[in-house]
Amino acid sequence: MTQKTTRDTARTWAEISLGNLEHNYRALRACAPDSRFLATVKANGYGHGAVPMARRLAELGADYLAVACLEEGAALRQAGVAAPILILGHTQPELASEVVELDLTQGIFTPELAKALSDAAGAAGKRAKVHLKVDTGMSRLGVLDHNPEQAAAELEALCALPHLEPEGIFTHFANADGDEGYTMLQFTRFLDVLDELKSKYGRTFEIRHCAASAAVLNYPCTHMDMVRPGIALYGHYPDPSCQGLDGPGLKPVMALYSRVAAVREFPAGTPVSYGCTAGFGPDGGRTAVLPIGYADGLHRALSNRGSVWLDGKPRPIMGRVCMDMCMIGLDAAAHVRPGGVAEVFGPHLPVERHAELAGTIQYELLCAVAPRVPRLYLDA
Repeated sequence: MTQKTTRDTARTWAEISLGNLEHNYRALRACAPDSRFLATVKANGYGHGAVPMARRLAELGADYLAVACLEEGAALRQAGVAAPILILGHTQPELASEVVELDLTQGIFTPELAKALSDAAGAAGKRAKVHLKVDTGMSRLGVLDHNPEQAAAELEALCALPHLEPEGIFTHFANADGDEGYTMLQFTRFLDVLDELKSKYGRTFEIRHCAASAAVLNYPCTHMDMVRPGIALYGHYPDPSCQGLDGPGLKPVMALYSRVAAVREFPAGTPVSYGCTAGFGPDGGRTAVLPIGYADGLHRALSNRGSVWLDGKPRPIMGRVCMDMCMIGLDAAAHVRPGGVAEVFGPHLPVERHAELAGTIQYELLCAVAPRVPRLYLDA
């Protein structure tokens, strides 16, 4: 689908500003000028398209890219992305040879995966780059770091395998956008195990990293050798507290649009959509039907709550959001015709507003924009 065709005829589409992506990259890079930059492109680039995001970020100078799983890393390699790629999540040991073959860096914390990677690398005549994952308080993945001596011993045992190259070590903050005390506790635990590894085993790492978006913005002391922003790259603050008085001025990269399929007029008492949860009073009313529904990523929780920007003002979603469509309430003065364009979220209606109404976070709504929604890349 060409750009002209997308804008002229698509039922629903997302516009992705590569110019805004570049602005955010440079702004975040300026926040940590002495650190390497890992750009997080997991989850289809937070819904923006992993391959186009990865290509542009590599062109801009990102030192590393991050994905969640082997499949995401393989897709980037198949698309010709040659930049270093770190798999943040777990990979089954049986797939270690694929990690080695694709020259991906694997996050490790278990002896089983570490040994499988070492064996696969040895069989291929290579060394497998790994970053050790330390659990300092997220309680998710990683070597548990509540006892620095024990954690250091476990980590050193992983490093000692013959065909591994322990390039990096990292942790992840659980509440860097909400709790300074807990974030500093995690950071202290991380520093303690690094000190233990160095003093007892002489083990140091080229790349130590722990700062995702919130810590990049809130805690410069945590930037270390590399930062790894995610949501901030795409123009959104993890929490309003991260913006500060002199924030970097992030610009949203995605806007979502849908084209009016029909304008309907109804008599008094007509119900609207599944469950008849909305309807018209004694004067009847009008709706615009938009061909976007929860299968496209419009959260069903926005039924009778959310709105879209149409004909110069926010207009309410009326009734339940359907799988492929939704209905928008129109007043008598609305100049809306079939073919008109509604902004679902974008410059007039930030995605954060939808997230607040849906009881979730903007991450989920961005990632939820379905693959069937074409992405139009601007400033290419």
